[in-house]
Amino acid sequence: MGPDVRQVADGTFLVHGGHTNWVILTDGDAATLIDTGYPGDRRTLLDSLAAAGTAPEAVAAVLVTHAHNDHLGSAEYLRAAYGTPVWLHPAEVPHARRDFLQQVSLAAVLRNAWRPGVLPWAAHVLRSGGAERHPVVSPEPFPTGGALDLPGRPVPVHTPGHTDGHCVYHLPDAGVVISGDALVSAHATSRTSGPQLLPGMFHHDRAGALASLDVVAGLDADVLLPGHGPVHRGLVKEAARQARERAF
Repeated sequence: MGPDVRQVADGTFLVHGGHTNWVILTDGDAATLIDTGYPGDRRTLLDSLAAAGTAPEAVAAVLVTHAHNDHLGSAEYLRAAYGTPVWLHPAEVPHARRDFLQQVSLAAVLRNAWRPGVLPWAAHVLRSGGAERHPVVSPEPFPTGGALDLPGRPVPVHTPGHTDGHCVYHLPDAGVVISGDALVSAHATSRTSGPQLLPGMFHHDRAGALASLDVVAGLDADVLLPGHGPVHRGLVKEAARQARERAF
């Protein structure tokens, strides 16, 4: 069975991996890859590039929304094997190197093990290499000053809270926001579908994550490509409002 690759706009593809999404932006044969899934998603990741009409050696850069293992999984592989630069917000660069870790702890998972979906999700994390260490040896801060000179012309927007250096990526011309974990549409540990914040145990700073919903709401877009869950169509401003209401 091939990868689940959905074209959502010209040159814009949302890929559903093992509980985590990534996005491929293409311009001819060249591509930008935003997030990389779990380490165990590598074969699916490589197959998804082919399905989108590109190849790992044609990826101009890997952009990372944040350096959790389910988004960072194959970033170092692509850097080491193909020389692909890995770009993040400056505050997230040391996180990608694993100078520190802003990720849900085992103790927090155990405290929440009674909640529906948590134990199956944790089993999937282990099977997918989510507990392994895959630091990026030489992550780089992305250039500042608006749209990046990459396929898709993504604009990084700092949305701290989930992690200190979390970023969403805005595609103004396409009306798309690639939201990582700042705003999702589903999660294996959530009983809610539709726009929402992840459960509280996943955020380094939940108050900051709530505040960043206002940043997302200020972006002009009507397609949301989340780190978890299906594509959400409708004003992103309204999606952020729904997520804030559900968070209380």
